[in-house]
Amino acid sequence: MPITAELIAIGSELLWGEQVETNSIFLGKCLREHGIDVRFKGVVGDQINDIASAIKQAIRRATLIVLTGGLGPTQDDVTREAIASVIGQPLRRRNQAIRLIEKKTTTRPLTPPLLRQALVPIGAQLLENPQGIAPGFCTWWKSRLIIALPGVPHEAHTMFQTSLEWVLQHYGLPQGQEIPSKHFHTFGITESHVDAIIRSLRPSPSIRIGLQASPLGVTISLTPHLSRVHDLKKFQVQLEIFSEKIRSRFAASLYAEDNQHMEEIVGAALQSRQLTLAIAESCTGGLLGHRLTQIPGSSAYFDRGVICYSNRAKTELLGVSPSILRTYGAVSPVVAKAMAQGIRSRSQVDLGLSITGIAGPTGGSAHKPIGLVYVGLATPHNRTVVKEFRFHGDRNAIKLRASQGALDILRRWLHGLPLED
Repeated sequence: MPITAELIAIGSELLWGEQVETNSIFLGKCLREHGIDVRFKGVVGDQINDIASAIKQAIRRATLIVLTGGLGPTQDDVTREAIASVIGQPLRRRNQAIRLIEKKTTTRPLTPPLLRQALVPIGAQLLENPQGIAPGFCTWWKSRLIIALPGVPHEAHTMFQTSLEWVLQHYGLPQGQEIPSKHFHTFGITESHVDAIIRSLRPSPSIRIGLQASPLGVTISLTPHLSRVHDLKKFQVQLEIFSEKIRSRFAASLYAEDNQHMEEIVGAALQSRQLTLAIAESCTGGLLGHRLTQIPGSSAYFDRGVICYSNRAKTELLGVSPSILRTYGAVSPVVAKAMAQGIRSRSQVDLGLSITGIAGPTGGSAHKPIGLVYVGLATPHNRTVVKEFRFHGDRNAIKLRASQGALDILRRWLHGLPLED
């Protein structure tokens, strides 16, 4: 069985909504790569008693406890004091820590706040901070390993990445092989429908299945039930067998795996087929173009993007007929078709892609509600397809869903897949 871990982020700003906690994402991934099973994570404010209570609880259920935050020079940085109180070891100013701090503050005097960062529990091992001032430390107590890192993400990430293997070896903790996992990304199918399909495929009891819905679709995560898995190599075989079932069953709805993104998949298909693309956006306001051009080398297939927000822009830039706009309105399948054809014709590219819709929170009606979006795709040989979407969420979510829907239509066409599931 792999050793278990718990992650604790410290900082009242994380509880008050002033800052988003992101360290646990990186730390969890890094631990999984070393065969360590992260079972819990939590957030605690800047109170010694609360931090100490969280550490005591973590000690009861994990072998490795990693804390981030609260190692700075101010009075509310009290992680070191909380750890010292739990393990019953006083804090002492460590000469090695002072030297490390001096290296980073050569132009400043060593003030009392700076020297606070040199306080470490007796018996703890120092961890150098290559990116910042405050050193971290680790200590072994009652067969548990406690690691304390700064809360600044780039500092915590660098320190953890460079010191984890040494720390595990130093304290004799076994490193297992990377815990295998698989992720499948779908679009155009609801979370409940995904769940029903997964259950119908009868996964092995050793496979833990997680579903996460977002504006980009539904992600299926496959990881091992470590209490039921005794041989990770055998589990890897089971995982691949079930993965093939998912690929086969979800077919057109499955757009990517693991760390791939929709825009990467679309870009690779455009490049392999040597096709060029131009886009016309209304309600997404440039988001679609931004996503496409985030991919290195996108200039090989992406020609241009036009944000035609007003009716006048649609007419002047794309040649959409004013009579069509008056008759059907800007948010209509007719206008989406005209926009796609207009951008393709004026750009002299292979494909024209358009989006028009109502992102909200105002502008909707009973006939055309908020979240109504039309995507048009003009292809060679004067063929144009239009698809209607009904999205939900706030303005940002609808815009993101609309851009994803447009990319999905393009992906399906490029791969010869049906546009409807």
